[in-house]
Amino acid sequence: MDGVVLISGNGSNLQSIIDHSTAIDLDIKAVISNHSSAYGLKRAERANISTHTLDHKQFSSREEFDQALSNIINQYNPEIVILAGFMRILGAEFTHQYSGKMLNIHPSLLPKFQGLNTHQRVIEAKESQHGVSIHFVTEQLDGGPIIAQASVDIIDIIDTDTAESLAKRVLLEEHKLFPKVIHWFTQGRLKLEKNHAILDGKVL
Repeated sequence: MDGVVLISGNGSNLQSIIDHSTAIDLDIKAVISNHSSAYGLKRAERANISTHTLDHKQFSSREEFDQALSNIINQYNPEIVILAGFMRILGAEFTHQYSGKMLNIHPSLLPKFQGLNTHQRVIEAKESQHGVSIHFVTEQLDGGPIIAQASVDIIDIIDTDTAESLAKRVLLEEHKLFPKVIHWFTQGRLKLEKNHAILDGKVL
């Protein structure tokens, strides 16, 4: 299945997807970033994947940026659009255009801790667990139907866990879970129907 991946930074989830791409029946046609310095672009180039940079600061509105991004994506006619650490809020018109075929990964156990700085916020809230969620993208920020989650225990012995150590442990779970969920989609097992994530005909 043809796909496009959107990133903003290091691209470790992108690397995991690239490494698993054959096994999960995914052909990554392009990687797009809103930062030219994103290391994930180098990962894509090493894998001979086309790359594009679209600096959001060069656009006067979110709508203009979204339209330019859509124009690039549509060159590849992807069947799946994967947000792997893409740190831009996408407008309603954009999300509607790719409804049912756009997946996002978020570093928290949604609906808890939507938005940014999740690891630090989880520690400050004295949560006992943290983790990662993968969901279909809708116009509601980090609010689309949840497909799958993986959790890690927070080490609370004399504040052993820091935001950095927690992020590293969550990232290990991200790298395992995202390719698995993408494979469900490429196999035709995962769908979005009436704002519900459906796997093998059952609501998740």
